[in-house]
Amino acid sequence: MTGEGRTGAPATTPEVSSAHQAAFAGMPTPLYAASPSRLLAWLDCPRRYRMQYLDRPRPPARPQRAHTSVGITTHNVLRDFWDLPPGRRTPDGVAELVRSSWIDVGFRDPEQSATWRGRVRETVVAYLRGSNRDQQPVGIERSVALRTASIAVTGRVDRLDDREGELVVVDYKTGRQVPTEDDARTSLPLALYAVGAARTFRRSCVRVELHHVPSQTVAAHTHTAESLARKVAEAESIAADLRRVDAEFAERGVESPSFPPRPSPLCTWCDFRAHCAEGQAMGPEKSDWAGLDGGSTAAREPHLQRGS
Repeated sequence: MTGEGRTGAPATTPEVSSAHQAAFAGMPTPLYAASPSRLLAWLDCPRRYRMQYLDRPRPPARPQRAHTSVGITTHNVLRDFWDLPPGRRTPDGVAELVRSSWIDVGFRDPEQSATWRGRVRETVVAYLRGSNRDQQPVGIERSVALRTASIAVTGRVDRLDDREGELVVVDYKTGRQVPTEDDARTSLPLALYAVGAARTFRRSCVRVELHHVPSQTVAAHTHTAESLARKVAEAESIAADLRRVDAEFAERGVESPSFPPRPSPLCTWCDFRAHCAEGQAMGPEKSDWAGLDGGSTAAREPHLQRGS
């Protein structure tokens, strides 16, 4: 599932006053609705979380970078590939999908854009050669949801496979960082997608995979019921913090002390660094195309999310 663009609405919005909430005293506490991306944004940087999810109007984000355009195009092609008739699931069919889906944003010049369009075509063709193109996935960009006593999490899974009667969560990666088995094991979003898929389809789903399209690397982990329960508990813990700070923001707005910056090398890539002095102090902003080959190794995929 993705990530950015897969946002849950907060249970308490800035427009709801404490007086209105007091009127519902004695009523059950509503579930905190969120996406995995929202939960992880809080862990990355409370200030960025506030600007991205709470501030109204939201501060303008910087223009999209080239590596994001590459990631989105790749995901769109891998989504639309499975809508092609079997006879058109060929290199020429992929080339046409890349041509029609290409996002020409963030590149240094037309030549760089054309070069990367060719690279995307080649890497997607090579990746799909290792797939069973006749076995239709159970779901493509399928929405799944899970609810507990305190949270309601929704998101979209890049791909759901049926492997001998069990569901497998597949998440595509396109950045220069090749994911590892530890990335798959520790990923909160992947675990939540597995639980959500199992509940949506009423079938077992314990295996999660990160497919790095450029290198054709698959990083996988098979969860246990206990490890999935720990991940759900982790999500509930983060959501409890967010419920508290969201309510505080509703009362105090940007004066709330609960949203300090968390400066790190990622600040040079942050979409909201123009509005954060501490982030700007971490160094000059990366260029629009710095996340492509030859850029800084800091251009990792935050949380290995879609679109990076």
